[in-house]
Amino acid sequence: MGEKELEEIEPELEELLQTDPLKGLTDAEAAERLAKFGRNELPEVKANPYLKFLGYFLGPISYLLEIACILSGWLGDWIDFGILVFVLIANAIIGFHEEAKAESALDALKNTLALKTRVWRNAKLVEVEAALLVPGDVIALRLGDIIPADCRLLGVGITGEVTEGNLQIDQAALTGESLPVSKGKGVLAYSSSIVKQGAMLAVVAKTGIHTYIGRAANLISITNEQGHFQKVIKTIGDFLIIITIVMAVIIFFDAKFDKMQSIGDALKQTVIITIAAIPVGLPTVMSVTMAVGASELAKKKVIVKRLTAIEELASVSILCSDKTGTLTMNKLSFDKPFLAYKGNSTDNLRGTGEKYTAEDLLLNSFFSSEHGAQDPIESTVRRTAQQQVPLLRDREVQDHQIPGYKVTNFIPFNPTSKYTEARVTKLDTQEQFRVIKGAPQVVIQICGGHEDGSNAIIDLAGRGLRALGVARTVDADCNKFELIGLISLLDPPREDSGATIKECEEMGVNVKMITGDQQIIAKEVAFRLGMQRNILDAHKLVDSSLDEEALIDRCEKADGFAHVIPEHKFRVVELLQKRGYLVGMTGDGVNDAPALKKANVGIAVEGCTEAARSAADIVLLAEGLSTIVDGIKCSRAIFQRMRSYALYRIASTIHFLLFFFISILAFNFALPDRLILLIAVLNDAATLVISVDHARISKRPDKWRLGQLLTLSFILGFLLMVVSFAHFFTLKSVYPFQFPPPLDQNGLPVLSDVINHQIVQTAMYLQISSCPHFVIFSTRLSTWWWKSMPSWTFLTAIIGTQIVAGVITLFGPSWLEAYPIGAGWTFGILAVSGVVFMLLDIVKVFTFKYWSFELVSKLWPSQKHKQKLQKRLNMKHTKERVHENFKKLRRTLLVISAANAFGKAKNIKMSKSMEPLTAGNSEGNNSSP
Repeated sequence: MGEKELEEIEPELEELLQTDPLKGLTDAEAAERLAKFGRNELPEVKANPYLKFLGYFLGPISYLLEIACILSGWLGDWIDFGILVFVLIANAIIGFHEEAKAESALDALKNTLALKTRVWRNAKLVEVEAALLVPGDVIALRLGDIIPADCRLLGVGITGEVTEGNLQIDQAALTGESLPVSKGKGVLAYSSSIVKQGAMLAVVAKTGIHTYIGRAANLISITNEQGHFQKVIKTIGDFLIIITIVMAVIIFFDAKFDKMQSIGDALKQTVIITIAAIPVGLPTVMSVTMAVGASELAKKKVIVKRLTAIEELASVSILCSDKTGTLTMNKLSFDKPFLAYKGNSTDNLRGTGEKYTAEDLLLNSFFSSEHGAQDPIESTVRRTAQQQVPLLRDREVQDHQIPGYKVTNFIPFNPTSKYTEARVTKLDTQEQFRVIKGAPQVVIQICGGHEDGSNAIIDLAGRGLRALGVARTVDADCNKFELIGLISLLDPPREDSGATIKECEEMGVNVKMITGDQQIIAKEVAFRLGMQRNILDAHKLVDSSLDEEALIDRCEKADGFAHVIPEHKFRVVELLQKRGYLVGMTGDGVNDAPALKKANVGIAVEGCTEAARSAADIVLLAEGLSTIVDGIKCSRAIFQRMRSYALYRIASTIHFLLFFFISILAFNFALPDRLILLIAVLNDAATLVISVDHARISKRPDKWRLGQLLTLSFILGFLLMVVSFAHFFTLKSVYPFQFPPPLDQNGLPVLSDVINHQIVQTAMYLQISSCPHFVIFSTRLSTWWWKSMPSWTFLTAIIGTQIVAGVITLFGPSWLEAYPIGAGWTFGILAVSGVVFMLLDIVKVFTFKYWSFELVSKLWPSQKHKQKLQKRLNMKHTKERVHENFKKLRRTLLVISAANAFGKAKNIKMSKSMEPLTAGNSEGNNSSP
């Protein structure tokens, strides 16, 4: 296979691959080849901006607007034609602008997450962007790397040593092979495949469009798939469109056959009403809100790769978080050590001997540590000793040359002996001694046993701390070892992790710790983080003796999982999702990719591999878990804004349709087309600023609760319709009219009827524009409207549209077919609209208060609802029983404690009462002969 792959490289290219592995190319050579071969990326084919702009004139809503334009031009109504054309172009410009902003954000994101690789340049191993690689570059490949270009493996280690080992490479995405393939010296490794095991240097052979797959630069991509929330919004939009069209068809047939209008007039009126009712601004509001949310998160170092993940994060109720590096520092540190006594065992037992000090422990452990070792324990020992031992502090110690001492022989750790050993000479006295450091049981055994040390091992193990025994010889022959003490090591929690977990719990997000460590270590870390210590061995997730429901129960109740391998992560997500939870999963390794993909929201933590980044929905650029809390808060704010808009838009559509459906069919009353279009334009335009409104963040994971949303929307829409008809009948009683108006003796329409009709139309325009629009101040919260005031931008936009509507009714411009109704009616209608939204706010609050799943189950008693309700009742009764038993136990303990305290007090009292007698007897005894 290797020879076959070598033949794929052309002879002229082969000459460029003869690079010195440990020197690499010079900057000049790299620049020359970059100019010749181009960047190591696929050229992006960008859509023609003109064609993209024209694309915004396609779609159901745009088609309705275009039909209305054509009809207006056909009927010669050029003012309507101009308004409709303005709406069409404005929608296209806003959509085009928002998409351009989104593309700019994606370009910036690609730069932030650009694939990087280590390459030898100018005889130095440096990190460069993968896009700048050229044929002949020598790159370092290691576990977790995504191979950035087609390259030939050199069979040389990262630092130049010859290696006979192979790389295990996962190229399933390229070839469909389910298992990693083994590749050694001389074989081509393909771009975009992933190193699963091993490390080796390789020379770049092909880049960019010349690679086998040529997709390295596109691994970190943004998808605009529809998320759960977007699907809900689309469902709502489709529902509104359907009921609008049904009512519009009825109105059309009434206008054509009952009122005998021309087909053109009837069709035009129907289309105009349809346009006003359908949520024209829905896609734009969505895109603006999502773009603003992604921008907010980026400032907090939370990079969103899939925009809909922002929405889904709002509903995440369980967050599975890696322990190492996310909840902890991923850096071993010293905990409180155990220090032994010097000298003989009698002194040790009496506790009168002199103890070794922490400085003695660290200095001797430094003697027996391997210089330059990459092992985390060895490096931790050396680093801590140099920080805390004065003799070693601020000194450059190399090759075991310690001031005042010399290590004459060093034996590194091996699995058989389980310790490292050093022979040390003290230079001023030429005294020699041996020091060992390793597995504590082995070290104590070499020392001939140590009871206190053995107990300390048990204590440290019970707390999940790693222990190392340190001993030195105390005789001239260097054969008798004495225990100095035990080093205890722990990967400490981050300072902010405990507070972050507590904050997540307060927000209704249950954090479950995931670790490959032992259960006891996981329990100790959980305790230090303020979590419960119910840690489940992940191997039990594949227990064939338990049914799936039992496994799900185990997952649900566990506070964390130990002994986890990547397959277990996937299983945890799968089981929790089957219980109906939306799950977030953090990860940083190559093998975390399946779990990150499976989770509702996959989160790649800081310092993760490129493979984890490519699989995740969100990438954290800051260390720790605290940035996830920022993401949850931001996503919930976005959710509240979207829910606010949905509730307002459904309620206003229902109000609009019900009012005009009844008024046209029963009273032959409608507004002029231009005023209807103005309602649609102003009200939808104003809601664009909902993306910058203040949002009251929910304390629990958010859910759409469509039944509640639609029911409340119908209630509000119906009440708005009642208020509109109240205005209509009041106005008609003051300004009576007939429509069509009767003719006078000259055959002309009666002027008073015409004027009164126009006054009522203009007044009703203001009422229908303002009353539903003010309701958005109520729908933006689930509680009382004054609990969170709107932002100034939002308030200005909403009030501004109604000022425009008020000016129209005050002055009644004829080109809009309006008639001046005077300041009294104008300010009166606006005032009533303000009062109405406050009254409807009461309806909203009580609907939210009394709406429950129990109520839904009674209203819609389906089998599924009954089963779910019964399960909830069982859980409720179980919790009540547990709570009651806890109260009984607490009362019992209080009684026992009180009885003990009483008995203790009684004994003290009796002893005091006997003191004089005792004293008297004593005196008597002393005075007797």
